[in-house]
Amino acid sequence: MLQSAKTKGYLALTATSIIWGTTWVVSKIGVHEIPPLQLVYIRQFVAGIIFVGVLTFFKKLPLPTLKQFRWLFIMAIIMFVSANGLSTWGVQYIPAGLGSLIGALYPLSVVILEKVFFKSKPLTVVTVIGLLLGISGIAIVSYENAFNHNTTNFLFGVFLSVTAMLSWSIGTIFIARNKLDINPYYGVGWQMILSSIILFIIMQTTQQVIPFFDISIKAWVVIGYLVFFGSLLAFIAFIYSMKVLPTAVSSLYAYINPFVAMVTAYIVLNEKLSINILWGSLVTITGVFLVNYSAKRANKIIAEAEI
Repeated sequence: MLQSAKTKGYLALTATSIIWGTTWVVSKIGVHEIPPLQLVYIRQFVAGIIFVGVLTFFKKLPLPTLKQFRWLFIMAIIMFVSANGLSTWGVQYIPAGLGSLIGALYPLSVVILEKVFFKSKPLTVVTVIGLLLGISGIAIVSYENAFNHNTTNFLFGVFLSVTAMLSWSIGTIFIARNKLDINPYYGVGWQMILSSIILFIIMQTTQQVIPFFDISIKAWVVIGYLVFFGSLLAFIAFIYSMKVLPTAVSSLYAYINPFVAMVTAYIVLNEKLSINILWGSLVTITGVFLVNYSAKRANKIIAEAEI
């Protein structure tokens, strides 16, 4: 039984890695059919309704309390309005592969933010090397891509993607320091619904939107893929892999996603995939791995010292 669970865990990890990698490419296809933030709020509203509806019906979960709603509202803004919204908007101007690679940098920014704002434990040599490699790798990939795009648009896309990545980092820190006792699927569902309402208001007041009946079939297919595969299936698979596999194994998806995105974008969108881009990506992922390894090692030492 244990071996069967582990096998399913590896299958879930594989599904998570492939699906979340391809969502970058699918999102890039979508933003050329429909405004980015409109794409995001439709995706998140549908996925959120499904999460909340299913759990309310089958598990009879009560409405979140006022305190829980405040927490969910903050997380909705950080993780789904800013992180998901801006990262989707960003791939309108930069390659999907680069967007996924910038997104993978969030462990590095978590270390920097905790050091600057929370005076966390001192940076080790391994952590510093990891930070330098991560930044250097992104510089290599960005340099290689910059000359194939309008410079202003490219820089704006990088800015949006970096802001999204920083928002995800802030959300990660917030969750670690302000845990809430709520079913994770239920909580994510409410965050998606709240974020979709916020994004809807933003879109109606600041940007042009496409009437529902004018949205193309291609755009609806994109939304369907992002909802059912990107937001539902991949998330469920990820949670399952976290439960049955060691953390070090279940977190491997973060290192695989960018390469899946780059190869898929090369095949589907004909995005540039040179030796320098692959080399820069490998350097970045190595940096992220070293930072994660250093952080986990430091936490283990602290835990052993407290015993």
